[in-house]
Amino acid sequence: MRRFGPALLVGAVALVLTACSSGDDKEARRRSAGPSPSPAALLRVASASAGETVFGQCSACHSIGRDAADRSGPNLFGVMGAEVANRRPRFPYTGALQAFGGRWTPERMDAWLTNPKRLVPGTAMGFAGLADPLDRADVIAYLQTQH
Repeated sequence: MRRFGPALLVGAVALVLTACSSGDDKEARRRSAGPSPSPAALLRVASASAGETVFGQCSACHSIGRDAADRSGPNLFGVMGAEVANRRPRFPYTGALQAFGGRWTPERMDAWLTNPKRLVPGTAMGFAGLADPLDRADVIAYLQTQH
């Protein structure tokens, strides 16, 4: 029978506590946004690094990089503040998204990430949305760093 020393036990406990603290950080950020926080309040406590992790779901269809090619969805580098459905000239945006128009503000992106098909009926985006408002704020914070 193999016995493990105290150093291994301490390391394992530290690993478990570190894994738990990342969730605690999210909850601490959520609490610091106040009760029933608005999207703007959540954006004030948002984490771009957490948003990069959540963006992993988006990367199945979207690239993000200055010179990255479009995938089944457009490259999202520089999307925040840009015109809706007009940023990637070779990408075939739907007529519904083109008619939606305007610019990608944090408020519009929050509504989009909540439920794209409800915001823009007829969009080709098949993503159901992000239910957690802090996840949406984190993704928006991440997208704001990509310019």
